[in-house]
Amino acid sequence: MSSVSAPTLWEEGRWSGTRVTRLSAFVCALLAATDIAITGRLDLVFDSGFVVVCVALALAIRPEEFFRVGVLPPMLLLGLCALLSVGYRDAIAEPGDGLIQSLISGLAHHSGALLAGYGLCLAILSIRGRVLARSRADVPADGQAYSNRDASPAPYRVISAEPEVKSTTVVGNDPHSPSRTASSC
Repeated sequence: MSSVSAPTLWEEGRWSGTRVTRLSAFVCALLAATDIAITGRLDLVFDSGFVVVCVALALAIRPEEFFRVGVLPPMLLLGLCALLSVGYRDAIAEPGDGLIQSLISGLAHHSGALLAGYGLCLAILSIRGRVLARSRADVPADGQAYSNRDASPAPYRVISAEPEVKSTTVVGNDPHSPSRTASSC
């Protein structure tokens, strides 16, 4: 009997990089629109939501695509600030600031959220990488699962037959003679 355990939170991520990127861009745009509608600027609603999005990215991505999520949070913030500096500068900078100045102001004003979100994202990716490496190391080469608890006994097999039969193999002196068993004589 083999016991199969359910994947942990660290092993769950199965989304493709494209799917995670699109969803995160959509959610960040939605957060920005909501925050601008409420306060007229990017503020606490966006910053809090951005940190949550960064954590969700790191948990949702497939292990093969960790790199994409490892560089995504700064790119998300840069892209959003670039769009806002072109379309609605007042949300991230002073009304008289130019394009480059508003981009830099937007990045600087939201650097705390970027630092927190990016740090959590990288920490989660690191934990997931270690857990996945450990779980891959625990599976034997033949792919069969086994119990690794210290207290559990090693598996064994008992074969019994009624009546107990013993046989001895006798090999003749002639090199071409077939072998016979003592029970068949």
